[in-house]
Amino acid sequence: MAGKTSLPGPITILMIVILLAAVSTWLLPAGEYAKLQKDGSTFLLTTDSSSVSLPLTQKTLDSLSIRIEVQKFIDDDIRKPVSVPGSFKKQEKNPQGFIEVLQAPIKGIYDSIDIILFVLIIGGFMYVFNETGAMTKGISWLSHTMKGREPLLIAILTAIFAFFASSYGMAEEALIFYPILVPLFLAAGYDLLVPLAIIFGGTSLGGIPAFSNPFSTIIASNAAGINWMDGLTGRLVLWVLLTALMIWYILRYAAKVKKDPTASLVHKIDGTVSPPFEINNNQPAVTRLDLKTKLLLLIYIATFLTMIGCVVFLKWWMTEMSALFLASSILIAIIGRINEKTFVREFIKGAENLLSVAFIIGVARGVTIVLNEGRISDSILFFTANLVQGMSPAIFILALMIFYVVFSLFIQSTSGMAVLTMPIIGALAIIVNIPGREIVNSYMYGMCIMSFIAPTGLILPNLAMVNISLKTWMKFIMPLLILITIICAAALMIGINL
Repeated sequence: MAGKTSLPGPITILMIVILLAAVSTWLLPAGEYAKLQKDGSTFLLTTDSSSVSLPLTQKTLDSLSIRIEVQKFIDDDIRKPVSVPGSFKKQEKNPQGFIEVLQAPIKGIYDSIDIILFVLIIGGFMYVFNETGAMTKGISWLSHTMKGREPLLIAILTAIFAFFASSYGMAEEALIFYPILVPLFLAAGYDLLVPLAIIFGGTSLGGIPAFSNPFSTIIASNAAGINWMDGLTGRLVLWVLLTALMIWYILRYAAKVKKDPTASLVHKIDGTVSPPFEINNNQPAVTRLDLKTKLLLLIYIATFLTMIGCVVFLKWWMTEMSALFLASSILIAIIGRINEKTFVREFIKGAENLLSVAFIIGVARGVTIVLNEGRISDSILFFTANLVQGMSPAIFILALMIFYVVFSLFIQSTSGMAVLTMPIIGALAIIVNIPGREIVNSYMYGMCIMSFIAPTGLILPNLAMVNISLKTWMKFIMPLLILITIICAAALMIGINL
């Protein structure tokens, strides 16, 4: 029997992209734009031959045809040098060879170390919190409390999973909730699609308007050179809208199945199926939450709210946010009475779990380093800007979302895709006069819409937890996915005109 062919992993794909980037430095003409960045209380304009200080005023930006409010520089919403439109000049070529290709991922890790450490500490935080069992107890208590009021439970749980995905990027860890929720919803007269839609549908949906997800929103905004808080209000509004739509869609289907079990898509397509784990209906439920569990859940939520608040009001960035999650991990360990050896083991295990993500971020940044050192990143930007010159911003932003829908089939890592594409596309946004936040949004919308159905993502492990086919899921989710896509396209249209 022939072995199954599959796509190479994200790191392999990114190394191939680094190689292609190096080849491009031999083929494409080199060139650079003049760059403008905030330097203390002034602007610094850098060209290939000089650096000049300019007043930190709107007049300076207008004179350089940079259509950005000066306040965004003053508030550090724009954190990277901005390409000055019309200033592109050809340079001497600096082709990248074999040694540069080998060094690129290492330099990329050096260059991304602040983000990488933030990601690893988040991993440690999550594992320490999971060690307390507070999350599982909280969901189990909620399920017990809402028994007999399953429609309300569906609404609450879908909102919770969407919130977790939007706030910190819940994904694989949601798999642990199937043994808790599947028996409950089957006993209530629903089918296996209902818990799948709540858990996988909720977390997939939450990624679309992610408001503080460190693996998409924060990394992409950082790579694009903008503050990740830019666009927060719009994402929160979209989160409410999409979550309400998801809840309505699941409730509508669940009510239909409860009324007529033969209307179940699982029954129609897969027949009689059972989940792969043993269902024990006599398993004791958590009937009340003790003070310690309540306190742990409060710290968990407060950590993310503190992060958002301090970024807004105290201008925190990666170092401060990393310190916050480290402090919360220690506090959780103290309250949860986790001994020192267990704390260190779980924290390191959590960091290890996200080590692949950290390497993906570093390797992806290596692509940008090869392009920059080969002096062709600005050339790509220049030729792309000429290509889209005169293109309607609406068409451009929709085409960009479609680009991410398609390419997320090959790279399902949101962090890898962000670091790979945002440096070029974020700079392009300024030249074609599109808000950087909408570039980040188009990336998140495109990638996360595809995450509902991409076989390279988490759909197959989630289907395995309920033992139903991809065909059944596709039949269920496609009408909703079309509605979500239309809403996201409309949100982008509104966003580029604000």
